[in-house]
Amino acid sequence: MATKEAGESEHTTSTPENDLRSVLVTSVLNLEELDVDLYRGTHHWVPRSQRLFGGQIVGQALVAAAKSVGDKLFAHSLHCYFVRAGDPKVPVLYQVERTRDGRSFAVRSVKAIQHGQPILTCQASFHMQQPSPLQHQFTMPLVPQPEDLLTVEELIHLYLSKPDLAEKSKQGLNKLLANEVPIEIKPVNPPHSYRRTASEPKKLFWVRARGHIGEGNMKLHCCVAAYVSDFALLGTALLPYPNHRVHFLASLDHAMWFHSTFRADEWMLYECESPWAGGSRALVQGRLWRRDGVLAASCSQEGVLRVKEVSSKL
Repeated sequence: MATKEAGESEHTTSTPENDLRSVLVTSVLNLEELDVDLYRGTHHWVPRSQRLFGGQIVGQALVAAAKSVGDKLFAHSLHCYFVRAGDPKVPVLYQVERTRDGRSFAVRSVKAIQHGQPILTCQASFHMQQPSPLQHQFTMPLVPQPEDLLTVEELIHLYLSKPDLAEKSKQGLNKLLANEVPIEIKPVNPPHSYRRTASEPKKLFWVRARGHIGEGNMKLHCCVAAYVSDFALLGTALLPYPNHRVHFLASLDHAMWFHSTFRADEWMLYECESPWAGGSRALVQGRLWRRDGVLAASCSQEGVLRVKEVSSKL
């Protein structure tokens, strides 16, 4: 296990001199209001695929939906379909329909639109928090704490320092290093070297938003978590197939359920697994755990995975 020296604090204290506002709040999930229930997103984080990141569209859709409900209502679930690839060169319009307003629940339908056509449809449900004697959850996996683990960037530097690393692998790792992301990730039990080896379709990693978001805005933390939940989730289905390279990968749908309060700018454990793959599709499921063992959110996603077999030699 790659470890880090002790002494790193759990989270930077929020002070003006050492705390930057999270770019997820100031830019990536920031929407411009054009009219009643009509918003525009212009800041995009573009992954190596050069398509819009699905998690950003989901997160922005939830931002738009949340703006239309009262302060006492909080997102408890969302169900989205990705219907077209997003164009990172143009803004995204978000059109909100107030489907239902009940006494304790509200439902919103959101269309994300580019070039006059929907690229995502989303149904989000909001609920007024209510006490209940019915409470249970799974048990959080026992894993090393994030202070004892390396970030993805630190692991890449470690792999690049290996003298026997193939040139093609170096190029791939340097591309990953150049692909800046607005979230911080610390894998649990990462490999000691950059080698493709088959494993179960399961993975665990600690994750948090870069920068400061702060307490008191649970709607915003849910939107950030929706963004985070799509990151690296579908790739879980590829873990048993080290000799296959992705030719095409895209999310088809994404569902999420919010269970408890949490802060997306504090470390949460993301537990991902893929119970099924076939027919060039795969199903993946995820659970986000707070550090104190409380289950914060669950998600599920199906995606297209088209692969090509490659040599096992790097």
